[in-house]
Amino acid sequence: MLRSRVRALRYGLFTTAAVLVVCFVVALFSWLSYSDDRAVLASLTSRGMGEVVSFSDGMVEVRWPAGTARVAYENGERIVGKQTQVAFDPADPSRAVIPGSDLFVQADRALGGVTFSAAVVLLVLFAGLVRMLLAVRTARSAASEVTVRRIRLQSGLMVRSWLEIDGPVERWLPVYYDPVLVTLPSPSTVRLRGGRIAVIDGVTVYPSGRPVTRHPRGRRLDNPVQPDPDTRAPRGLVAQLRVDAVFMVPAPIVGLFWAYLDGSGFVGWIIATLVAAVLGLWWAALRGSDPS
Repeated sequence: MLRSRVRALRYGLFTTAAVLVVCFVVALFSWLSYSDDRAVLASLTSRGMGEVVSFSDGMVEVRWPAGTARVAYENGERIVGKQTQVAFDPADPSRAVIPGSDLFVQADRALGGVTFSAAVVLLVLFAGLVRMLLAVRTARSAASEVTVRRIRLQSGLMVRSWLEIDGPVERWLPVYYDPVLVTLPSPSTVRLRGGRIAVIDGVTVYPSGRPVTRHPRGRRLDNPVQPDPDTRAPRGLVAQLRVDAVFMVPAPIVGLFWAYLDGSGFVGWIIATLVAAVLGLWWAALRGSDPS
C-alpha cells in the first residue's frame, strides 16, 4: 500500500537532492570567488580622485596625484577623460580599482551566485514541504468509493496521469505515476480519501495537484476497458529519468540567455545550464510526469 508513496517520494527526493547538490557546488565556488575578490578590495585602503586617460586591451589607465594604475574595465572607452574615485594600495599604488571596474563586477556576480543558489534551494524545499503536508492532511480524511477512469494527458513536454472521477460533478485528479495505473480497467471502482488519495488494488496513489471540475487541456489517451494483463508497466528511476530527460533539453538555451543577460560568459553558461537542467528534472517530479 505504500508502494506509490515510496516511489513518488523516492524520485522526488532524488531530484531534490540533485538540485541541492548543484546549488551547493555553485554557491561554494561563488563564495570562494567572492572571498578572494573581497580580500583584494579590503587591501585597497587609500582613496583619491583621478582621471581615466586611456583605454586599451580591456584596461583603462588612471592617473591621480598619488600614482598611476592600469585597471581591468570592460568597455572602458566610454569613461576615457572622465574623473573617477580611485581605491588603491598605499604600499603599491599600481594596485587600484575604480567604480564599475571588472573586480567589482566579478565580486557582485559571485555574491549573486550565492544568493541565487540559496533562493533556489529555499524554493525547492518549500514546494516539496507544502506538497508533503497536503498529502498527509488528505490521508487523514474519510474515504468513499467512486468510479474512475485513468487517462493520460500530454500538454507541451509534460505527460501526466489523471483519474477521471464520476459523480454529480465530474472531476479530474492528477496523480503520481504508479505501474498499477497502466492495468487499471476503465471504468473501475476505487476508494478515494479526502477527494484526492486513491487506493487501487491495495496501492495508494497520491495526487500530483489539485482536482479540477473542467477537463484539463492536453492530448488525451484513455486506458482500455480491459487492459492486457501481460502489459509491462515502466518501473524504477531509470525509466522515469529516461522520460524526464526531455525537460533538460531547454537548459542550454536557458543558460545562453542567462549568460547574455549577466555577461558571465562561458562559465556563467555552464552554471546556468546545470541549474536549469536539474530544475527541469525536479519540476517533472513535482508535477508527476508519467513514463508509461
